[in-house]
Amino acid sequence: MKFTLSWLKDHLDTEASLDAIAEALTRIGLEVEGIADKAAALAPYVVARVLTAEQHPNADRLRVCTVDAGDGRPVQVVCGAPNARAGMTSVFAPPGTYVPGKGITLSVGTIRGVESHGMLCSGAELGIGEDHDGILDLGADAPVGVPYARHAGLDDPVIEINLTPNRPDCTSVRGIARDLAAAGLGVLKRETLPPVRGEGACPVTVALAFEPADRGLCPLFALRLVRGVRNGPSPAWMQARLRAIGLRPINALVDITNYVTFDRGRPLHVFDAAKVHGALTVRRAREGETLLALDGRTHALTDDTVVIADANGPESIAGIMGGQASGCDETTTDVLIESALWDPANIAASGRRLGIITDARYRFERGVDPAFTLPGLDLATRLVLDLCGGTPSQATIAGEVPDSERIVDFPWTEVRRLAGIDLPRIEMKVTLEALGFHVAGTGDRVKVLTPSWRPDIEGKADLVEEIVRIAGLDRIEAKPLPRPAGVGRPLLTPMQKRTRTAKRALAARGLMEAVTWSFIPQADAELFGGGGGDLRLANPIAADLSDMRPSLVPGLLRAAQRNADRGYPDAALFEVGQCFGNDQPEGQSTRAAGVRRGSATLGGAGRHWDGGIEAVDAFDAKADALALLASLGVPTGGLQVTAGGPAWLHPGRSGTLRFGPKTEVGWFGAVHPRTMQALDLKGSLVAFEIVLDALPLPKHRPTKAKPALALSEFQPLSRDFAFVVPRDVAAGDIVKAAQGAERKLVTGVEVFDLYEGPGVPEGAKSVAVAVRLQPVERTLTDAEIEAVSARIVAEVSRRTGATLRM
Repeated sequence: MKFTLSWLKDHLDTEASLDAIAEALTRIGLEVEGIADKAAALAPYVVARVLTAEQHPNADRLRVCTVDAGDGRPVQVVCGAPNARAGMTSVFAPPGTYVPGKGITLSVGTIRGVESHGMLCSGAELGIGEDHDGILDLGADAPVGVPYARHAGLDDPVIEINLTPNRPDCTSVRGIARDLAAAGLGVLKRETLPPVRGEGACPVTVALAFEPADRGLCPLFALRLVRGVRNGPSPAWMQARLRAIGLRPINALVDITNYVTFDRGRPLHVFDAAKVHGALTVRRAREGETLLALDGRTHALTDDTVVIADANGPESIAGIMGGQASGCDETTTDVLIESALWDPANIAASGRRLGIITDARYRFERGVDPAFTLPGLDLATRLVLDLCGGTPSQATIAGEVPDSERIVDFPWTEVRRLAGIDLPRIEMKVTLEALGFHVAGTGDRVKVLTPSWRPDIEGKADLVEEIVRIAGLDRIEAKPLPRPAGVGRPLLTPMQKRTRTAKRALAARGLMEAVTWSFIPQADAELFGGGGGDLRLANPIAADLSDMRPSLVPGLLRAAQRNADRGYPDAALFEVGQCFGNDQPEGQSTRAAGVRRGSATLGGAGRHWDGGIEAVDAFDAKADALALLASLGVPTGGLQVTAGGPAWLHPGRSGTLRFGPKTEVGWFGAVHPRTMQALDLKGSLVAFEIVLDALPLPKHRPTKAKPALALSEFQPLSRDFAFVVPRDVAAGDIVKAAQGAERKLVTGVEVFDLYEGPGVPEGAKSVAVAVRLQPVERTLTDAEIEAVSARIVAEVSRRTGATLRM
């Protein structure tokens, strides 16, 4: 919401400074987002008179001018404007002035051999217009030496505030003035809006064609005809205010409706009466109907959209935008002024469906003051008569003003109970009355009647909020929370602890956290197992962000590629977040995923003088996944690693992590070439993903204390075994068999060699493992070691069909 300081002072009698007003607005909940003060930017520019303008001796299109800037010392300026002439009054910028239209700072210069001490400016060069064909011609009565911003009325600061959706009353300058008056920054000016007495009935009738259940779509519709108007440009003061808040003046009739929209929060619409055929009907649109709107687009209408129609069909999308066919232009002589009430939910839904954002929609979908519908029509009519002339008819009214007032039973003690602040009762009453509430009663409980412009006030808590925001949150006394006795109970859920631990663990492995969108393109969703209709967004923020993500990996892969495109090829990224299998609560899962690209291995990334640059591979992703499981305290004794993974991973360079045949908890591997081609990815890319919800919870312990450290005083020993197995036997199966052969003594099994070739049968391979034995009770004898080794060989042979390689 934008407004100028002078506009605010039309409604607020105040001597407060601009800074004080801005501070008060933020303090009472109307946060100031910015203040644009053109007077400061245009301070160096002054009104000046051109004394002489002679042809430049060395250039046909330049003139050498003598300029009086009001200080009694004429200066020489070289000017290229075709309209520069002696005796004219224009705008002068001295050396050292920044020119926004050209992006330069002036200095004394020499142009074609003639010195120039400044510049005569056009509107485009000052950044206040688009005319750059000549310098500004201010007229003979412009006072020389006066700052141009003051002369042109550009010394009116523009204030922009950020409104929350529950404050429709402050979508008007008067509503903002009311809040500031309640905060003590001035007095709200009283105004009288006498009704317009028209001559004769309005010849255009209005009918509300709704079923009884739909009457709330348009509770009230008022219309008035004004004959004999002259629709020229609106006055300069109105155009200046509209331009200041970013609106383009069109003509007097349209500008009046825009002005009343911002001044009083009452959107209106004007029809050229000569272009309206027959009576007006307010109804639902019919399937197949279209409307060429004022935005130049043809909109397809559905029966969910309310329209204002004549005998030829829809002429306006109710509460959102009018149609071109009945729009007002310079030929309009008879005008129909419409002021109506519309259902906020229907306006919001229609606006979203049609993709139309207007100032009228902004206000109607939040709720306008129903009691100001008819006074707003009279105010707009009065402005039309003052600026365009004409003769008004009586207003034709369909429907009635709905009763929007509510009475709240309010105990004054609620302020202390809910806000923790003690305020004098008289101060609280004055605050409510200044905001437009009517307070009845003198005891501890009063009856408060809400004003018609505050649809957000529903109960006692809302009244407390109004009192406290005007009183100031700084008046609430700070008090420490009571410290409970004893040890506090843990507040985090197991999943909250798990996500935090996962982030710390992955960051410790050199991966950087990324936060990607929860919605991705439909093609990406289908590539990673999603793309169903139940997860497609009805109103995506962008066309390529249409589906909820089934996996964290596509967002991370694209992020890694963006880093590479910008000169950071060795990216290692992770994310912990939500993924979506369907639109049901149980379809949502929490996952941790990571990607490594280029040479971003655990040992480091980038080029090195020894030339030992290695690209990431599937085992880097596997190491990250297993390290994550270990950090989460997941018991990995029953963890199985099987070859292959989802379709987006390389089938021969990927694996799946599971507990048992049915419980998949994650996967890892190199990204499939087909996936890389579809996502336009390049380079070496590996990824892993763990479903945190699927992991078994750690066993509950009565205490979190770590068990006592038990170190054996006996020397450990290692024995190597080389097993010949069929090529399709996994090395992990050999490791598990060796571990299970003697659980009390075997503390570790590692694969250190894999061989295929001469000496090994065709279709077989040799897998060498190192088995670590740790005596506990006494040193092992040679015979005991040989017995353990025999049991290891026997167990591996039994479970995998291996033979010991000789």
